[in-house]
Parts: sequence; structure tokens; C-alpha cells
Amino acid sequence: MYWRALADGVEARLEAERERIGLWLPVALGAGIAIWFLLPAKEHWIGALFLLAAGLLAGLLIGWQSRFGRAVAIGCGVMAAGLLLIWGRALWVAAPVLAAPATTQFSALVERVEPLPAKGQVRILARPLRRADLPPRIRLTLRSEQAKDLADGETIGVRARLMPPPTASLPGGYDFAQRAWFDRIGAVGTVLGDIARVPGRGNASPPLRARLSAHIHEQVGGSAGGIAAALVTGDRGAISEADEEAMRRSGLAHLLSISGLHVTAVVGFAMLLTLRLLALNRRLALAGYVLPLAAAAGALAGGGYTLLAGAEVPTLRSFIAALLVLVAFLMGREALTLRLVAAGALIVLIWRPESLAGPSFQLSFAAVTAIIALHESRPMRTFLARRDEPWLLRLGRGVAGLLITGLVVEVALAPIALFHFHKAGLYGALANVVAIPLTTFVIMPAEALALAFDSVGLGAPFWWVADHALRALIALAHMVADAPGAVAMLPSFPRWGFALAIAGGLWLLLWQTRWRRAGAVPLLIGMAALIVQPRPDMLITGDGKHIAVAVPGGGYALLRDRAGDYIRDTMAEAAGVDAPMIALADLDHVECNRDFCRWSQGEGSARRTILASRGRDRIEGADIAAACAAADLVISDRWLPRECVGRWLTIDRDSLAETGGLALYLGETAEAVAAQRAGDEHPWRLPEQLSGNDEAVPTADLAR
Repeated sequence: MYWRALADGVEARLEAERERIGLWLPVALGAGIAIWFLLPAKEHWIGALFLLAAGLLAGLLIGWQSRFGRAVAIGCGVMAAGLLLIWGRALWVAAPVLAAPATTQFSALVERVEPLPAKGQVRILARPLRRADLPPRIRLTLRSEQAKDLADGETIGVRARLMPPPTASLPGGYDFAQRAWFDRIGAVGTVLGDIARVPGRGNASPPLRARLSAHIHEQVGGSAGGIAAALVTGDRGAISEADEEAMRRSGLAHLLSISGLHVTAVVGFAMLLTLRLLALNRRLALAGYVLPLAAAAGALAGGGYTLLAGAEVPTLRSFIAALLVLVAFLMGREALTLRLVAAGALIVLIWRPESLAGPSFQLSFAAVTAIIALHESRPMRTFLARRDEPWLLRLGRGVAGLLITGLVVEVALAPIALFHFHKAGLYGALANVVAIPLTTFVIMPAEALALAFDSVGLGAPFWWVADHALRALIALAHMVADAPGAVAMLPSFPRWGFALAIAGGLWLLLWQTRWRRAGAVPLLIGMAALIVQPRPDMLITGDGKHIAVAVPGGGYALLRDRAGDYIRDTMAEAAGVDAPMIALADLDHVECNRDFCRWSQGEGSARRTILASRGRDRIEGADIAAACAAADLVISDRWLPRECVGRWLTIDRDSLAETGGLALYLGETAEAVAAQRAGDEHPWRLPEQLSGNDEAVPTADLAR
């Protein structure tokens, strides 16, 4: 009786939400993709497929005539399709990977050139030629003077230090190896010395995108020019690290990535201009051709902008959404609906299922979904409805609506930002109230007019406007980023907590009736899991060279105080702290010599003695056996002799090769969390490997 009543209640609610059930199709597809990423091995993936098949049959047994039965059957079927889709995609893009670091010479075809003038570097994608022992695609970094005038399609000869694509150095960190697998990048490296080039090839004209970026940099200098180029071509290489970090901390980093805001501005401007011009023709206007032609012009402008910006996944995703809006507009349907968002998400997930795991997909679709769901709600519609009131009140109502929208978006994006970056801006909504109109209505139009008038040599006034507006945007970013409490930083978000937060957020956003409020329960549980997550007592990078140790007061100290900014930033993100790290050797309770540091960590019965190596000289096992035996934890970036064994845990190069970076929690029950899961059989963990040492091309033949 109880189950019957429950089934009837669910059926009644689904009947009331019948217009919204279809919105869950991309959610089901994404859930299947996420299952493949989360489960480690082939046996688990096959088991999940059997469970989903059982769910599909259960839905059919419940009854195809009932909405609940159809929802269960279709949902399980689509989830299984998502799992198979990403599995097949991972196998389809399979390419060999470099087995170990190697220094070698080879000739290569340059596939893409990415200048990074702010760092004095150039990054290229290259395809090695006549080298079966090298991966088919390699990412190389050169100094700017090494790569002068280097262009796409050029053949070069290089000597480079190569290494396999790096995995996450710490638990919860960025796993480049996963992304590289789907981009078919099998090695990364740095070019040593000069590059050999085909004579005369360096005089070839660079592609339009590179020429346009260079022209913009000539007109607007510094980071302002870098942002100007990013808005037009997607080239962010000229933005300084300090300014880019300020944009991130202030919640304005989304302006640097060409996505929905930028594509919408281009399509809208092209449509408006075309509408105004074609409306002057009476025949076209009376025949009803103006709107379709304007939509076509907007689509062409958006497509050209997408190609100019490099056709990256976020830009393509935004262009697809813009096309769907134009189609709905021409069909007389409401253009901006959650159905449109669902259709766009389905297309992107079918086309690039791996994008689900990246922050770009999650952030953009979460933001758009939150905005549309908010503006579809009755309270927001009532608040923003047109009414007879003074213009000042109307303006204030619009600003308040923009602020409310910004706050909702910040709340929606906070779990995603904390999961991927361990940080979230707190004042982003306020900053975007100024930054978005400034970018959309001042900077981008000024740049477009400047580029147009440059053809007749009259673009200088528009570049002046764009330059000052961009500098105002950078100043705003620094002002917000430097404000007290501008950024909330927390340690690693547990995966189960993140999944609960996302599920609860989707339940709140996609349904319309009162049962949507139930989504607040998993959302709050997920966020509570993050808030109560303790900070690690120690962090150890995957190579064992860098160790961060928690100190009283909430800060951290580094074993090697000469660690670079990248290591410091990575450690700070994993630890969830926003303060400089001090040197471990400077602490009073730490004893250090040239080879080792020793200290005690924890309180009471949880207090443990730690011995960490920091030298490079070889030490015989007999000389350190006693020190190791007196320590609970021994850590080294080298191979430790058999005589060196800690009482609780011994970490050296061998163990780190299996676990990757570690986060240690030294409470009453000590725990070590590894960056690499045991038994992980994803293809980028067990790829086909190449040596990189079988040099088949003589040095004299390079670049021929």
C-alpha cells in the first residue's frame, strides 16, 4: 500500500512537470560519462552497464504507459549510452605516449603556434617526422627569440628535452595527462638551443589570427593589449600573470575566454546592423526577408568569429547555442529557454564527451542554466516586469536585477570553482555589474570599430577608447582582488560531496513545482562535506621533491624554500590557503642539515616524528638506518636503501611512482590520500609507450 501510494505520488509530480522532464536527458547522458571517469577499471564499467540495463528493464516492468516507468527506462538507457560514448571516444583518440624523459633531436611539422609574450615564450604543437619512436603530436615550449616569425605549417628541426604528459602532482590537482590523451598529445618538452628551419620558409605570411593579434598588440600595449587580443582572437599570451590572477580572484576571468558573452555580442551586433540596413529596402521589408537575412548575417558573423578565435571547444559550444537561439527566433519560439540549454548540452556531449570533466563545460552551462532558471521564476519576472515608473527607478530596477543575477550565478558556480580550483571569488557579482556592461557595450564595440577603421587609417580614436576602458577593467580587477576576503579558499572537495552538490543544484534549477526544494538537502550536505573537510597536515608532490607542512596558525612551510611560483601556487590550492609559505628550516622545532630535516607533527598521542630528505648526495643504508627507525614517517625523492624503514610509512621514488602525490592527515587515525588510484585502468594511465631514444634521423637531415 505504501509503495503504491509513493508511486502514485511520483507519477502525479512527473505529470505536473511533464514539460521539464526532457531537460534531464543531457543530465542522464552526462551522468553516464561521469560514471566512466569515476570508476577505475574495465570490470567496473561493464558492471555499471549491466546495472543500467537492469534499470532499463525495471522501467519497462513498471510500465511504459506511466511517466515514471518511461523516465527510469529512458534515463538508464541514456546513461548507458553516455558511458559507452566516452569509452569509445577514449579508444578512438588513442595515441602512444612517451615512456620516460628523453633528450633527442628530430624534425617536425608545426601544427599550431601560440605566442606567450608576457612570459617571453612561444608554445607550439608539432608532429614529429620520420620518427616512429616519438608520439604523433608533441607540445613544445620555446623562448620568443628561438621562435621568431615561426608560422603554422612550417617544418623545423629541434633538439628538445621531452617528458610524458604530467599527471596531477597532488590529490585533487589538475591532471594534464587526461586532457593530453583526448588531444592526442604524447609528450611535452622544452626546446634546447636554436631551431633549424627550411630556408625562405620563415618569410611566409603568418595566419590571419596571428597577424590580427600582432596588430592589436601594436595598438594597445601590455596586459590591456593582451585582453584586447583575447577578446578578438582568443590569444591570451600577452596578459601578465599578475593581471590574470587578479581577473581570476575578482571573478572576471570568464571575460578572457571567448564564450557565450562574446559570441552573443558579435551575433547581436551583426543582426542589429543588418536589420537596420535591410529595413531601408521596402521590398525586402514587405516580403518578410529582413529577419531571416539578419539571422543569417548573425550566424555568419558568429561562425567567422569562432574560426578566428581558433574554434576552441568553449567558443564552438557558444556558437552552437547561438545558432539554436537563431533557429528558435526564426520559428517564433521563445529563444532563451532551458530546452535550448539542454539541446546545446546534448550536442556538445555527443560531439566531445570528455568536455564534461573540464571546468569550462561545467562553469558555462551552470551559469547559463542558473540565469535562465532565475529569470523564468515568477518572483524575478514580477520584479523585472515593465511598469509605468520614473526612469531612475527603472534604471535602479535593472541594476538590481543584474546584481541578483550575478549573485545567483556566483552561488551556482561556487561548488564547481571550489572543486577544480579550490577557490571562489566572493565579490564577483559586484565586479561583474560593472565589468560586463563595460566589456559588452564599450570595449568590444570600440575594438570592432577600431579594426574596421584601421583599413583606412582612422582607427586611432577607437583604440584610445578601448585602451582606457581595458585599463579601467584591469584596475577594477585589482581593486576587487585586493579587497579583504575577496577569495574563499578551501582544501580538496570530496568527489561524493561534489556529486551531491551538483545533483541538488540541478534538482533546484530544472524543476518548477514545490518538490524542487528537496534539492536543497543534497546541495547542503555536499557543501557541508567541503566545509568540514580538514586541511592536510602534509602535502608531498608526485616527484617527492616538494613537501608542504602545516604549521600553527593555519599556514604552511615548504621543505625547499627555493620552490618556484608554480609549486607554491599548486601547494596553496591543495591546502586551501591564501598566504605565503615560509621555509620549513626556519622553524624552531625543525632540525635540518645538508641532507635531512627532522621534526614532530601533531599533538598528544597523534604526534609523529618525520624525517625528510632534501640533499642530493648518496647516503649508505647503515648510516641512516637508526634515524629512519626512530621516525614514524620517512620521505625521500630518491630510492631509499632497504635499511631505511619508518615506523608507520616510508615514501620514496618507488612508492610515489605508484601513488603519485600524497596528502597526509596525521590525526588519531593517520590517513594517506593518493593522487593516483590503485587499479586505475583509464587509457591515459596505461597507454602504449614509446622510448624516444631510437633516433632515425641524422642531425644533418634535420628540417629537410
